[in-house]
Amino acid sequence: MRNQIEFEVFGSYALFTDPLTKIGGEKFSYQVPTYQALKGIVESVYWKPTLIWYIDEVRIMNVIQTESKGMRPIEYNGGNTLAYYTYLKDVSYKVRAHFEFNPYREDLVYDRNEHKHHNIAKRSVQAGGRRDIFLGTRECQGYVEPCAFEEGTGFYDDVPEMDFGNMVHGISYPDETGREERETRLWRAKMYNGVISFIRPEDCTLTRKTGEGEVKAFGPENMESVDSLHEQLFAGEERT
Repeated sequence: MRNQIEFEVFGSYALFTDPLTKIGGEKFSYQVPTYQALKGIVESVYWKPTLIWYIDEVRIMNVIQTESKGMRPIEYNGGNTLAYYTYLKDVSYKVRAHFEFNPYREDLVYDRNEHKHHNIAKRSVQAGGRRDIFLGTRECQGYVEPCAFEEGTGFYDDVPEMDFGNMVHGISYPDETGREERETRLWRAKMYNGVISFIRPEDCTLTRKTGEGEVKAFGPENMESVDSLHEQLFAGEERT
């Protein structure tokens, strides 16, 4: 597919929280990563407001297993609460994703250079990402490496079908939809021979409005040039 990248992301633990379990103050992970969680990982590898990343497929490489831990959530009003979080353990996923230019970003038309962004994205994968990688939550550190999606043996390669029921697909934000509201999307996730193929966000029929927002404009009034930033950072050194 055009402008596509492939990589493997892995870690000791992951927590793709099922929102139904957060009501009681505890967290339980979905069995597989959500579209939105994988999109966040890709955006940590490389992102600019000119682009919208779409997750095409994820391949589940390791057996799905969980581990519960006693955690002490932050109590801003005092207290000493103990909660149990259920994590996925020893996870590894191969991901295919591609980008398309954001049609609602007319202010960034000048930056629509496919060749440039695709090459930067591939170099960013080689470097392990531009920002820290998290598998669902901040305490679950992840690591990214380039890979060939079809290579290697996955635990579920010979399993014809697994149905995970209705799951959160992701959140639609104003800067990617052109609408002044946020929507939460649901879908029915199924895995075939270890691979989950995601539908596009606009194809999700189960949606619910969960807030409002607006598109942030990028222009001279809220952006600094590299030269200006460089002068601020090194002004002290040049004087000494």
